[in-house]
Amino acid sequence: MPPSSDSWVMRNIVEPALESWDDKPVSQETFLEESKKVAKRVAQNLKEEPVIVAHSENTFDGSGIKRLLSNKFELDKLLNVGLENVPKDRNGKISKEYLRVVLDVVAQSVGLPQIGAVEQMDKVVADVLNRIDADDGKMIKEDEFKKLLTEIMGSILLQLEGNPISVSSNSVVHEPLPSSLSLLQAST
Repeated sequence: MPPSSDSWVMRNIVEPALESWDDKPVSQETFLEESKKVAKRVAQNLKEEPVIVAHSENTFDGSGIKRLLSNKFELDKLLNVGLENVPKDRNGKISKEYLRVVLDVVAQSVGLPQIGAVEQMDKVVADVLNRIDADDGKMIKEDEFKKLLTEIMGSILLQLEGNPISVSSNSVVHEPLPSSLSLLQAST
């Protein structure tokens, strides 16, 4: 079954199957029989209008962080890129509050999701940042900021090596099916 949270699936597959459902209270037996009918209608709708579903799975195990931490040149280069747009005071110091921002910039390069994209990862990151009191607003020198960010990545790596986070998702591919079929038929 394609994800019913997809608006196209809801509109073209599920809602038509539910149209015959009346809102009267029913017994458990009647509910079961009507549910079977709806499931059969959904199956029939899917036969008439097939849906392409893309399945993706990603495991965050820290391997990207490990590669980065083992290459000092790449680490320094990435940290410099992450710090390019971070404001500094007149003494060149940076607020620790920007650790989260720079970590988010670095995340993509080490195979991590952006903050807010995967709840389990957000918990790991929040735990590490809380342990170092990242939101205390203290101003620190740039080299200390980089060292702290490297330690944060090391802590995230250790947590992910011990407990990798797997995320899977399903999404409907919205493309006209007749053109897909003709492409497949043309290539055979």
